[in-house]
Amino acid sequence: MQKQYDLIIIGGGVLGTFHAYHALKKGLKVALIEKNIQPMGATVRNFGQVVPSGMDSKWQAYGRRSLEIYKSIQSEYDISARQNGTVYIASNEEELQLLEELYSINKRNNYKSLLLTKEECLRKYPGLRSNYVIAGLFFPDEITVEPRLMITRLHKYLIDKLGLEVMNNLNVLHCEPLQGRVEITTSMNKTLKASKVIICNGNDFKTLYPEVFETSNLEVCKLQMMQTKPLKNYQLPGSILTGWTVRRYESFSECPSFKGIKAKEPETSFQKKWGVHILFKQATDGSVIIGDSHEYADAKNADALGFDLNMELDEFMLNEAKKIIALPNFEIAKRWYGNYSQCKNTDIFTYDVDDNIHIITGIGGKGMTGSAGFSEENIKSIYK
Repeated sequence: MQKQYDLIIIGGGVLGTFHAYHALKKGLKVALIEKNIQPMGATVRNFGQVVPSGMDSKWQAYGRRSLEIYKSIQSEYDISARQNGTVYIASNEEELQLLEELYSINKRNNYKSLLLTKEECLRKYPGLRSNYVIAGLFFPDEITVEPRLMITRLHKYLIDKLGLEVMNNLNVLHCEPLQGRVEITTSMNKTLKASKVIICNGNDFKTLYPEVFETSNLEVCKLQMMQTKPLKNYQLPGSILTGWTVRRYESFSECPSFKGIKAKEPETSFQKKWGVHILFKQATDGSVIIGDSHEYADAKNADALGFDLNMELDEFMLNEAKKIIALPNFEIAKRWYGNYSQCKNTDIFTYDVDDNIHIITGIGGKGMTGSAGFSEENIKSIYK
């Protein structure tokens, strides 16, 4: 007999997977369909930072809940989550002012952070250049993950512990309402039925509902990153986010001085053109990931972003990174780009095809940090 599911989720990235997690916790029978052998999109092409500190107040609440969920799963099953904290480094008085203002905001929000002196930053982060740093703001509760490892281990945890069914290498061709339920037709002539369907993959959304996609106001962001060869006998704890990050992340836009400081920035700089802010994170093999940049195009014209790496941009980021930290060496082993979709006019794209088919995508750069917390609330909303 054909299997019946309470919920089918299309898209096995972090957003879809955490929707599955919360549905399973409610006791629902859930299947997760991933078109590739494993997720290949934004989920596995990022730094692997879970940083509620970088989000506005609404999404910080989701991010803080995400921290609790990651840590809870990690206590049962190793998904590569490490609580090693996040630091924002100020390189001048304007950035320091923003750090102090964000510290006050988070104190009111009861989210723990610590202001670090220049000397404390230099002691904690080996190689940080004395002529760059003047102070730091440290968030001790934040974590890092290894993205490619995390998502595959999270799938295995949900399969082994909560009974999730994962179907890889399967393309969804049609998704149709049928007498109060939903029927899905996939490649390999497979038909599946469920009470509800959630579509969390932008590419599947484009294929299944092209008219909705065309009017969705989604855009795609292309980011470039690079990774050094493993650095022996060198440890860089947690995530290091620098002065340009302080000037970019949403959380700082809530600081009283932010608009005035941003207004003084030159509009024609190379850094501004490509949306560069310099981040560092050490992977478990000892290598250091460096990035990143931001280039945008409407989702329906995403191919215009191209498939090539902009090597001038990579060299610019590498040279800026060398001004901030003196690593044992900067020999690059890997270079890549990632794409994520976001909605121009809302913080995430949601669309109800009907009462039983829901599109949830365009979470932007908030996916790794916000998905676990957001999905919990969204599953409650969908199931009333």
